Amino acid sequence: MLSELGGNTIRTFDTTHIDSILKKANETNIAVIIGLPIPESKHMYFYNNDVEVSKQFKSIQKLVNRVKNDPSVLMWCVGNELVFPYKPSYNKFYRAFNDIVDMIHRDDPDHPVTTTMINFQRKTVFNLKMRTDIDIVSFNVFGGIRSFSQELKDFSWFWDGPYLLTEWGIDGPWDGTPETAWGAKIEPTSTKKAEQYYSRYKEQIPYKDPRLLGSFIFYWGQKQETTPTWFSIFDEAGNKTEVVDAAEAIWKGKQLASAAPQINYMLLNNKGAKDNIFLKPHEKNTAEVFMLKGDVSNKRIVWEIYPEDWYKIDSVNNTKKPLPINGLVEQMGDLKVIFYTPKKEGPYRIFATIYDDKGYVATCNTPFYVLKTDESSRASN
Repeated sequence: MLSELGGNTIRTFDTTHIDSILKKANETNIAVIIGLPIPESKHMYFYNNDVEVSKQFKSIQKLVNRVKNDPSVLMWCVGNELVFPYKPSYNKFYRAFNDIVDMIHRDDPDHPVTTTMINFQRKTVFNLKMRTDIDIVSFNVFGGIRSFSQELKDFSWFWDGPYLLTEWGIDGPWDGTPETAWGAKIEPTSTKKAEQYYSRYKEQIPYKDPRLLGSFIFYWGQKQETTPTWFSIFDEAGNKTEVVDAAEAIWKGKQLASAAPQINYMLLNNKGAKDNIFLKPHEKNTAEVFMLKGDVSNKRIVWEIYPEDWYKIDSVNNTKKPLPINGLVEQMGDLKVIFYTPKKEGPYRIFATIYDDKGYVATCNTPFYVLKTDESSRASN
């Protein structure tokens, strides 16, 4: 599908299943930037261990030499969103990083080497230029794209090399996204996301800059990050959202048009997410989805309630989808639904997923908070 819609390159985060990925990429004329994951610089216990560093180097060298002649290999990406500090105490990290980069230049001179950073960081660009031999600098930029072009321009006196946007997309949950009083991030509908992808590329991606070698829409698949739908351009069954059509319009230089179900907004008890919806335990409520187009024939709608996903380890988002809370939805299959709130106090979301008969899916959700009042607490006792 990626090839048919005008995409030409994918980037992997790691080397898992790299042989099957390269085989499929060859069959569909897709190039691959292969991610070579290495520990972050903060893990100096690793970089101070010469045995472990040597094992990592040999493993990467073996892989590079095994697949370097595959016609789909475009370049190598050493690490993802690494931090490149100033301090001499990180010298062994730089040594390990540079040994890998130098090895690739020596063993595979046909393919350049890059690494990625979050947004435009002058300090990191400085250290990459002064302390490494990276060929191309790559940026993962979401909400930060608004100032990216100006930041590039302002630092061009020092660095004016080639670059990639290895991740870009809608605003992430971390990007100053509107949130409820209890801190739940408010997610746009799939229709709003498609509009933002398209307008962001046209208005904020510096695609006419000769230094920009390419850009990668995030995320061509399905993943859990705050919600199972925030960045997911497809659902778990492979149904495509309206964002797929936005990607095709971007790649082929067309106007944005889509046959997908288009959602205008969702209301819960006639309130929107920004209204800070507090509800009582085991209370009957209504939720309704309003479409942009009146015709909703040949569509089905699935309603689900999930606990808010705030689970993190070392500030890293949970990647496993929470389990839905079953038995709360009274009726299914209509744009308006009656449901009961969970009995347990805490933050939740109600999700609506709309399917059509053309392989499209549309998504939206509304966060709410179940608050046990004194009255309900006494009643339960």
